[in-house]
Amino acid sequence: MGLFPQTFIDDLRMQANILQVVQEYVPLKRAGTSYKGCCPFHNEKTPSFNVHPDKGFFHCFGCGVGGDVFKFLELHERIGFQEAVRLLAQKFGVSIPEAEGTSDDARHDAALREALLKAHEIAAQYFREQLAAPSGARARAQLAERSVTPRTIEQLGLGFAPSARDGLKARLQEQGFAQGLLLQSGLIVQRESGEVVDRFRNRLMVPICRDSGSVIAFGGRQMDADQGGPKYLNSPETSIYSKGRTLYGLNLTKTQIRKVGFAVLVEGYFDFAQVFQSEAAPTVASCGTALTPQQAQLLRRFTSKVVLSFDPDAAGQGAAVRSCELLVAEGFDVNVVVLDKGEDPDTFIRRNGGDQYRARLRTSRPYLEYLLDQAADGLDFGHDDSRRIFLGRMLTVAARIPDAAARDQFADRIAHKARITEEVVRAEIRKAAVQRRTAVTAREMPSSGQLKHAEKALIWSLIHNTREALDALSELDAEDLEELAGRDILEVARSLHEEPVDLLPTALLQRLTTVNAQLVTSIAATSISTAPPVGCARAIKRLRWERERAAIQREIDRLQELGAHQHGQEIDTLWQRKKSLLHRIEELT
Repeated sequence: MGLFPQTFIDDLRMQANILQVVQEYVPLKRAGTSYKGCCPFHNEKTPSFNVHPDKGFFHCFGCGVGGDVFKFLELHERIGFQEAVRLLAQKFGVSIPEAEGTSDDARHDAALREALLKAHEIAAQYFREQLAAPSGARARAQLAERSVTPRTIEQLGLGFAPSARDGLKARLQEQGFAQGLLLQSGLIVQRESGEVVDRFRNRLMVPICRDSGSVIAFGGRQMDADQGGPKYLNSPETSIYSKGRTLYGLNLTKTQIRKVGFAVLVEGYFDFAQVFQSEAAPTVASCGTALTPQQAQLLRRFTSKVVLSFDPDAAGQGAAVRSCELLVAEGFDVNVVVLDKGEDPDTFIRRNGGDQYRARLRTSRPYLEYLLDQAADGLDFGHDDSRRIFLGRMLTVAARIPDAAARDQFADRIAHKARITEEVVRAEIRKAAVQRRTAVTAREMPSSGQLKHAEKALIWSLIHNTREALDALSELDAEDLEELAGRDILEVARSLHEEPVDLLPTALLQRLTTVNAQLVTSIAATSISTAPPVGCARAIKRLRWERERAAIQREIDRLQELGAHQHGQEIDTLWQRKKSLLHRIEELT
């Protein structure tokens, strides 16, 4: 997808009043020069969400989220930046120019995606019509047998694919869709004989939607066990559907998930249907596939707490373990609910009701505790071999826990369970964690507490005293910013020196990573004691010279240990450099 011209984005930012936009979603009250309300991104009773219309940014002191008007729409509407630009332009009646760099291929891809979405919308309507028709009587009876109510059928958009070979194909071609595009959609398939037929025939149909609500795929369940093919037949991956990036039902439950603060993760379509229908808890389904990091990251937009409710058989529990390990590694707080043998959420709720399922959820166990018991099953901790086996099983899981304090707490539970010294277990887990560390994660990015006061004050001034802050930044060299926790922020700000002063604060927030933008808004939203920007710049330069002086002194000490006589000339040169630095430092003091 091409990018909108920067001049258009800047003009739109000037015209779009962030206060007006946010007030469409959040009740706000004036608080001095800013406005305050309850954060729409986490549950809170005491307002900690602030909007600063004069500077064009928002920040929540409760959850740390912050950014400009585009970022607010991205987060609230679960859309990308380009979609946020389009939405904002529509809100303020601004005409949208053609995106820069939009090639013929890009335009073709965009047109293809639009056509596929339209084809799936028509297909969903076709399947709903067939379910309501006389030919859908058996399908309606099967849904009734599964205790799926008419209201739930409507909410989920359930349908029926009749046995006809090309009923859907004919409908779509009547609507003007070419056969080649329909083959790309996966709604029809070409047999080896060359015949082109509907993919889904004689099946209960479940539409799969994006979290925004658009139908992007289908799952079809056999009507008869002996009809051939898999029990569940799913759409193939297309340019609009990737099963590893989709969670079934999220479009229906995302608001409730955010409201209650957790989600129940189940395996199948009808597990979802029963939990959803009973209103026992907000839920999503992985549809029987192994949970992926992309699905976890999608869910993380709405909550950091998950209760897993998989089948109690070996396959289901194996999937639960894999999903839990992934969720823990992604920073989720995970619980596990264990149902009776032979039960899944679908059958349990049909037999016992939603209240009983809700009670099971309340007694769900923290995953790590559940896993300790699973790993300890069948082991005799009176023997060293059993303790070693148990520790080996737990090390991999413990090493994936992103928070060091949580790892240590888990180490203590492992030690208690296996009767091993806590220090030994902690040391082994730390080694395992270091060995599997491959990259710095967003959780390890600089926090406000890691910034020097001069960095904080200069960042604050970039938002509130922009011209003086830019002038001060221009006096700094790239080397002055090295080793600073806020280096990336200050370097981006330096690159914007030609921006109009009134546009720079929001331009800065737009160009920063989400983590750094939130760091900037957290600083800008506070009333910190600030030195003049020029004084901050001098302090930063002095820090650099102090680092260089310390490095020179370490080298002098090293050479003296090797022998001052042999390295006398090098030491003298270093002394002269150190003396020069000390002089510069004194001048700045």
